[in-house]
Amino acid sequence: MEGDDCEFHYGDGTNEAQDGDFPPVERSRLQEMLSLLGLETYQVQKLSLQDSLQISSDSMKNWAPQVPKDLPWNFLRKLQALNAEARNTTMVLDMPPDARPVEKESQMEEEIIYWDTADDISADIYSFSELPTPDTPVNPLDLLCALLLSSDSFLQQEIVVKMSLCQFALPLILPDSENHYHTFLLWAMRGIVRTWWSQPPRGVGSFREDSVVLFRAPAFAFVRMEVSSNSKSQLLNAVLSPGHRQRDCFWHRDLNLGTNPREIADGMVEISWFLPSGREDLDIFPEPVAFLNLRGDIGSHWLQFKLLTEISSAVFILTDNISKKEYKLLYSMKGSATKYYFILSPYRGKRNTNLRFLNKLIPVLKMDHSHVLVKVSSTDSASFVRRIRSIVGHVARSPCRRLSVEEMANAARKLGLRVDEDCEECQRAKDRMERITRKIKDSDAYRRDELRLQGDPWRKAAQVEKELCQVQWAGDPPEKHRAELRHRLLELRMQQNGHDPAWGVQEFITGVSSASLGEKQYFLRWMEWGLARVAQPRLRQPPETILTLRPKHCGAVDFSEALWPEPLGVEHFLREMGQFYEAESCLVEAGKLPAGQRRFAHFPGLALELLLKGLPLELIDGSTLSTPLRWVTGLLKELHIRLERRSRLVVLSALGVPGTGKSTLLNTMFGLRFATGKGCGPRGAFMQLITVAESFSQDLGCDHILVIDSGGLIGGALTAAGERFELEASLATLIMGLSNVTVVSLAETRDIPPAILHAFLRLEKTGHMPNYQFVYQNLHDVSASGPKPRERRQLLDQPSDVSRAAVQMEKQGDGIRTLADLAFCDPERQHIWHIPGLWHGVPPMAAVSLGYSEAIFELKRCLLENIRNGLSNQNKNIQQLIELVRRL
Repeated sequence: MEGDDCEFHYGDGTNEAQDGDFPPVERSRLQEMLSLLGLETYQVQKLSLQDSLQISSDSMKNWAPQVPKDLPWNFLRKLQALNAEARNTTMVLDMPPDARPVEKESQMEEEIIYWDTADDISADIYSFSELPTPDTPVNPLDLLCALLLSSDSFLQQEIVVKMSLCQFALPLILPDSENHYHTFLLWAMRGIVRTWWSQPPRGVGSFREDSVVLFRAPAFAFVRMEVSSNSKSQLLNAVLSPGHRQRDCFWHRDLNLGTNPREIADGMVEISWFLPSGREDLDIFPEPVAFLNLRGDIGSHWLQFKLLTEISSAVFILTDNISKKEYKLLYSMKGSATKYYFILSPYRGKRNTNLRFLNKLIPVLKMDHSHVLVKVSSTDSASFVRRIRSIVGHVARSPCRRLSVEEMANAARKLGLRVDEDCEECQRAKDRMERITRKIKDSDAYRRDELRLQGDPWRKAAQVEKELCQVQWAGDPPEKHRAELRHRLLELRMQQNGHDPAWGVQEFITGVSSASLGEKQYFLRWMEWGLARVAQPRLRQPPETILTLRPKHCGAVDFSEALWPEPLGVEHFLREMGQFYEAESCLVEAGKLPAGQRRFAHFPGLALELLLKGLPLELIDGSTLSTPLRWVTGLLKELHIRLERRSRLVVLSALGVPGTGKSTLLNTMFGLRFATGKGCGPRGAFMQLITVAESFSQDLGCDHILVIDSGGLIGGALTAAGERFELEASLATLIMGLSNVTVVSLAETRDIPPAILHAFLRLEKTGHMPNYQFVYQNLHDVSASGPKPRERRQLLDQPSDVSRAAVQMEKQGDGIRTLADLAFCDPERQHIWHIPGLWHGVPPMAAVSLGYSEAIFELKRCLLENIRNGLSNQNKNIQQLIELVRRL
């Protein structure tokens, strides 16, 4: 496998059963757990992100796992959908008839799977208990641990990023109970970017956006010593929860009835952050604060505890008893700069022994009596939580240790812990990225000086190609005019072809040409983050501020001006590769360059590798708002060769004005990686490929789904006239014309962009009408109900000024037509969907709402059902798609 040096490996851990009277040697608990969950086969050939995203028959079912081997896949699917209940998995155990007790022959046994026992005392005391069997629950922390150990670096990263969006506590140290290689998950967290507002309340200057591995914050660790009657996780949740609304970042034993002992997850360290919203009524702390939670007893996990003392501003130790062994361990921390606090339940422990040891520890750990807190059953919980918050706030305000996750990883290395980012492939890719980004001082200047085939040369060539296209459809144009346009295009392409790729582009090409697939993937991720770090400062503004940077276009516009600040990204390097390929192909077609002298013919194959590994590729160039036809067809031809017999395609597109949530919708529905954010990402239309499992492709009627996100192309021109509107309408027509299924994302019930209405009119004349779904996304109120049937009918029946103008432009005649007439839309057949608000609560501490996740699943099920039932346009193979791209 590519990139094996980046993966975890395990010894077999077993001995074959011996003949005769000798019993088989018991396998390790880790191997037993992996076997129980069906993950044993993924210890050498790791589970990949592409494996987890395949469309199968299960993708259309809201199914409950029946056996433990279903649990990893069920968890991954729920997490992909950002389901807030992903940690509360229910397993329905359907026993075969011959295995059921006679008296329960017709019954099915339902078991609840709990995410964690948190601080359950039995997790340590009963460590000799039997492993879970197929008819008993598995502790979900064990499930998470086993799944991460079985996943490659990119699936690990995806799991952690999705957990962050759900506001779950994240695994920072992953224990390996068999090989004792505890791993610090730095790479897995690198993809998480969070935003917050510092106090005083919101303003442009107080907004911050950064990777969670880079910003510094005081950290507070909560650990257990031997037995504690108090739950660490429950206490942490209370500290993190504003008001009376409980926030369950850390799962704990009191959330559900019953607990299950952990088998392999003890020693895991979790992390969560409090991030302020800029609202004094909601913010518990005025700045970011990190909270760390060690699962298990510090005596059994001394290495992890030692690390926590070196990276934390303060450590809270929960215990009922201080034994001589733990006293000696704590005494060895003499001289530590970390502040220590004890949370005791003395009536349950040996009170006099505790006091004796505490009196000895106070001068050693530089404590005073205020550092010893007592919490018993009669203690007022709210007052106790306020006291903990007061201590945390006081320490955070004073001079204290503030580390980033990167700096925590450095401390972990010094203690001998493994860091997931330290493999050779990852480091080589990082070095190459740094060599490229080090030379980028100013993004605009870099694009102008280094990405020379873009900008003015490509813009002029694109304009000539548009004119040529218009001339071809104009009937009988003068041949002289045609020849002039061809000559002008050839001159422009010759100018482009006269350049060599700049040094940075050559380095990028070398990175994506790596023989190691793992290194190639690492390089792309590093480039994404590295380029984000050099983004222009004006992009690091609140989303609502960014929107004001985007002009409202009416009538003719100058397309040489940016619609909004577009950050330098990986797509710019791929555009440059595309332009080298376009220029060279044009010269070959014109006979100006022998085919044997081509230098860039392999570029589409390089880009295809990236598409197959989940990178969105540009279909419509966001800078010129045109399609690089030769480049796109070159990609599709390579795709046809690569897929061979599995080349049946369904094209699914999403259109809408930026900021209506269409990219987030696609990402949540299919686990894709389209850029999100209001007006701050790339402007082009991008495509990603989803594989349909072979076992399901015959039933679904296709082998792959090509998903197109219109990005920022449909800007919502305010009038159905002018060059801007005509361009938007043409782009919408192109995307919908390629599609079997189109999702139109709307922010308001009457906010149908005129360009999209125009595209419907055009496509109706051709007879090519995709299956469509209008999705009304409530961007503000999570509790608002969806449009009632009468409101749906009004949305379709009431003609607007825009629809009148669109009809007149297309010369449809016979009075004003409504969208219902135009699109054959029956509101009773669920062409209109209401999606609740994305967030439950106030960002940045809000989690994704359960209603949003469930509604997205229902929409996905409906889309796949329509594809399976043939309600979409006839499915295409790739050759047909290539021809359709050319025609449109």
